Amino acid sequence: MAKMHSKRKGKSGSHPPTRTTSPSWVDYRKEEIEDLAVKLRKEGHTASSIGLILRDQFGIPDVKLATGRKVTKLLEAKDLASKYPEDLLALIRQAVDLRKHLETNKHDLHSTRGLLLIESKIRRLVKYYRGTKLPADWRYDPETASLIVR
Repeated sequence: MAKMHSKRKGKSGSHPPTRTTSPSWVDYRKEEIEDLAVKLRKEGHTASSIGLILRDQFGIPDVKLATGRKVTKLLEAKDLASKYPEDLLALIRQAVDLRKHLETNKHDLHSTRGLLLIESKIRRLVKYYRGTKLPADWRYDPETASLIVR
């Protein structure tokens, strides 16, 4: 499948081997993994970075296999989930940074086009999430986007 905003081919997604149970060498119980995830979230980490930290530092290869739920579902159960989806927040953060760059570099036409592409991705994601993870009347507004990112 081709990428959206370039003429190159897209990256073929690699998939981990299918596994139904947690490996026997994982030393943590389900409750300990949930406590670690909650502790990392309170430190300010996102759901994806929590998964990476648990994998790299604690040797838990897959939180879903070990606990039966994904990291986002664990955080939602503890009322620690983010108000906005993580992929949408990353794009909004990128757009805010690019707008700040364009304030000082008004003639940077390449970045202006990049901002248009990022904001079109944001609008498509908002359309996808509207009604499920976002309120039905939520709209992306560049002026208030910096408040969302903070």
